[in-house]
Amino acid sequence: MSGTKILRPPKTTRETKISAAGYAALAAGARLDRWEFERRAPGPADVVIDILYCGICHTDIHMVRDEWNIGQYPMVPGHEIVGRVTEVGSDVTKWKAGDPVGVGCFVDSCRQCSACRDGDEQYCEQGATLTYSSLERDGKTITYGGYSTGIVVNEDYVYRLPAGKPLERLAPLLCAGITTYSPLRRAGLRGGESVGVIGLGGLGHIGVRIARAMGANVTVISHSPSKRDDAKRLGAEDFIATSEPDAFTRNAGRFDFILDTVSAPHDVNALIGLLRRNASMVLVGAPPQPVPIAAFSLIQNRRRLGGSMIGGLRETQEMLDFCGDHGIVADVEVIPIQQVNEAFERTLRSDVRYRFVIDLASLKNP
Repeated sequence: MSGTKILRPPKTTRETKISAAGYAALAAGARLDRWEFERRAPGPADVVIDILYCGICHTDIHMVRDEWNIGQYPMVPGHEIVGRVTEVGSDVTKWKAGDPVGVGCFVDSCRQCSACRDGDEQYCEQGATLTYSSLERDGKTITYGGYSTGIVVNEDYVYRLPAGKPLERLAPLLCAGITTYSPLRRAGLRGGESVGVIGLGGLGHIGVRIARAMGANVTVISHSPSKRDDAKRLGAEDFIATSEPDAFTRNAGRFDFILDTVSAPHDVNALIGLLRRNASMVLVGAPPQPVPIAAFSLIQNRRRLGGSMIGGLRETQEMLDFCGDHGIVADVEVIPIQQVNEAFERTLRSDVRYRFVIDLASLKNP
């Protein structure tokens, strides 16, 4: 109505830290238990976010168990975060209180190196500030992740979510979505090309949907024949069960591109043999032990093997917009945070279709 004044919560800048509750591992390999802590005081360019949902990524398990030797404890995991803005700093221009937003795998970077200038902040040459178990740019304050009630983030490292989608099904896009989208986009796929997705888990099931939306003919490659029907439901046109004796010989030289999402030890050389001449395979899973690569698996037919890790700020927002346009969301099992340790064990057994997401409202319960 003309002349009506819209009232919005005022912009604020707190000088005090914010009390929070979460689930933390107090030492490497410890169980996650409830832990009270403080977030840093929000600055003028920060937003305060009430966390609603947070996905459980396999990386969380690696980190809690310190399998990559980079853990800092106490550790509050979680980097697939969706929530609502509750406060904005005095200099914030992109967000207002009430906005639904996402936070991904990193919450800051140097902003000055060539990687940051190119939009590859995840590869910041001074080290990106990870969402948890990392040091803030002050070099003193440890970051804590999304298995918690709230988070403070610089406004530039917050993402706009697709409208009209269930928030709990968007949470895994903040890691699993960008992890699969980036290499598929950079592969320069043309409609009708043959793409193999290795593994139908938290990463793979989203990768299938994204590759299909890009126009590829998608085949799921899995050691679990029981996932055949799900692969077809998700959009795959074919399924290869690697447990079948002739699987690799029957499909040799078949694919234009392969996305390997598996985090467990597996035979990469055999999978490279599924590539056509001049084709590429990209690793996005991170097995805890080194993977041996035979030179001849690459030399033969001039095949290429690469790797990829999430995406930068622009590409992550592009992924969210792409998923919104194509109706891509994750298949999730929503759990209360009190079941997080059980969910870790089930994830290791691949006993989830396909991503656990924590409902943080449960953290308010005793």
